[in-house]
Amino acid sequence: MSRSQKTNDFSGSDRSCTASSTVCIDSGNPLYHDVYRRSIEEPQAFWGELAENLIDWDKPWDTVVDDSNRPFTKWYVGGQLNACYNALDRHVQNNKGNKVALIHDSPMTNTIRRVTYNELYEKVSRLAGGLKKLGVKKGDRVVIYMPLIPEAIMAMLATVRLGAIHSVVFGGFAASELCTRIEHAEPKVIIAANCGIEPNKIIHYLDILHEAVEMSKWKPRTNVIFQRINILISDLDKRMDVSWESTLDEPTGCVPVEANDPLYILYTSGTTDKPKGITRPTGGHLVTLMYTMDTIYGVQPDDVWWNASDLGWVVGHSYICYGPLLYGATSVMYEGKPDRTPDPGQYFRLIDQHKVTALFSVPTSFRVLRRTDPDVKYGKKYSMKSLRTIFIAGEHCDSETKMWIEKTFKVPVLNNWWQTETGSAMTATCVGLAQNLNPPNFTTGLPFCGYDIRVLHPDGTEADPNELGRLVVKLPLPPGTMSTLYRNAELFENLYFQKYPGYYDTMDAGYKDEKGYIYVTARDDDVINVAGHRISTSSLEDAVLRHPDIADAAVFGVPEPTKGQIPLCLYVIKEGVSKATAKLSVELITLIREVIGPIAAFRLVGRVDGLPRTRSGKTMRKAMADFAANKTVILPATIEDVEVFEDIRRALQELGYAMNAPMPVVGNKK
Repeated sequence: MSRSQKTNDFSGSDRSCTASSTVCIDSGNPLYHDVYRRSIEEPQAFWGELAENLIDWDKPWDTVVDDSNRPFTKWYVGGQLNACYNALDRHVQNNKGNKVALIHDSPMTNTIRRVTYNELYEKVSRLAGGLKKLGVKKGDRVVIYMPLIPEAIMAMLATVRLGAIHSVVFGGFAASELCTRIEHAEPKVIIAANCGIEPNKIIHYLDILHEAVEMSKWKPRTNVIFQRINILISDLDKRMDVSWESTLDEPTGCVPVEANDPLYILYTSGTTDKPKGITRPTGGHLVTLMYTMDTIYGVQPDDVWWNASDLGWVVGHSYICYGPLLYGATSVMYEGKPDRTPDPGQYFRLIDQHKVTALFSVPTSFRVLRRTDPDVKYGKKYSMKSLRTIFIAGEHCDSETKMWIEKTFKVPVLNNWWQTETGSAMTATCVGLAQNLNPPNFTTGLPFCGYDIRVLHPDGTEADPNELGRLVVKLPLPPGTMSTLYRNAELFENLYFQKYPGYYDTMDAGYKDEKGYIYVTARDDDVINVAGHRISTSSLEDAVLRHPDIADAAVFGVPEPTKGQIPLCLYVIKEGVSKATAKLSVELITLIREVIGPIAAFRLVGRVDGLPRTRSGKTMRKAMADFAANKTVILPATIEDVEVFEDIRRALQELGYAMNAPMPVVGNKK
């Protein structure tokens, strides 16, 4: 029986395990237990079989895994393959070229565009031919600076078709941030769009690109510019720019690469750090993505899959571009907002119009919908019959938001936990492994194949079940995780593997229950130490969001002379709420005392108009905590709206904090 045939059995399971056990007992779900056990105890056989069955190879591997030089583990050593071939050519050769590969839905330009596998193959092979004429070859880097349009995926696939390495930069990043990435990656060519579009605003990408190249010490050979003629036609600089159309040339074939050669470099700055160039190995990543499309997400080849992210983030790389195309499914690209393009009904419209079967998004998107249209007045006219599952990741999802999603969309809402570094989920509720689709509240699921997850104390000893600690993964990491940091192997070792020898340090805090479920509570920096008691910010935020008038909230630690730290909460009210701020604050303090208890020392509460988040939806708690403590705060370019700090300063000063704090600024972290 195939995995897809087993997805109809969603029975619960009778599970028990200790916090330190490698493989949890799962007598009620032998399928998950057996698959997970094999991935940990028989990795060569398990991952070898998957690679042989799921991916087309130009040359078989010599060794499934070489773990002789930890943490620089290599998978499928000696094997050769091409990512573009696996994403496009093989589908066309198997007479699936007329199938729709991409649906680009852009309410901001009032256009819907469907791109078949045939069209994608033709455009990609011709663009690759043009890049080859421009001198791009195996191992070269190509920076891609584009909005969420099909041409961005074409640029990615054309690059890897030649065996080159792409580095996608989030569209609209400031020139200084783009310059940093250009100088580090040293691209031979940059592929860019001339503009992007936001509600009521055009972002002039080409001007930003020219400014970045001008200030950069590294100069690319050429900029290939795609003109979005339905929005704007820009003047090209003949000294450095060539048009997309003129670059398209005779089709060229795929260049095989060794399985451990880089597929891409993705720079991540998170919410605080300088950019790090995550390097993704080709072979292991393709195997893992292909496997997870069915195993985790339950996607079938005729399904329409929608990942409501951006190609500038790891989620977009994995599950807008590579995952669905490897699998031969249809991937939706939505160029719009949850609520403002033009109304909060767009998520519902897309699901109905395109018959979306599975949706992957961040909790923040649903919080926005709940805040702006809690009764779903805009969405009620659309049918949700095609939708089977909603997946969420990227940040903690509070129980009120999760219940609203389930009530509104009437499908299971399944959390999973992963990072840019891993490239796919470390924990999940796997639809394709017949797991219970009603897992315990707040869990991010059970460990996924290859991830032996432990919870450690600061001294490296293992925590008991339900005890908060540092989440780590026992080495070796499974295929597809980062192979190193580009041009910085020393930082790679020191940052991720030095603190807990023999483990990958996720830098996330959480715990494991008696049944083996993982709970990710916060980045470890977001755990507040109140008079020696470690309290997760997520538990406090969950309690605050139970209040019927609260739409959004963030809790972080601030200095206090007696207890060391105490929590401070900033909250956003729902639209239409007219209750006095003082009364609402008292109600929240009372609520926390009832839910958490007096140990939380929760008494600092302030109302704000909005909270600072990165464009990928992560709440910038550390930035707010540092601001409250009068520290200089340099914000990453990933911040969605820096203006929210004006009102945050007012709220903090009313509570006696940030009295001498300079306003946070977006800085160039070169």
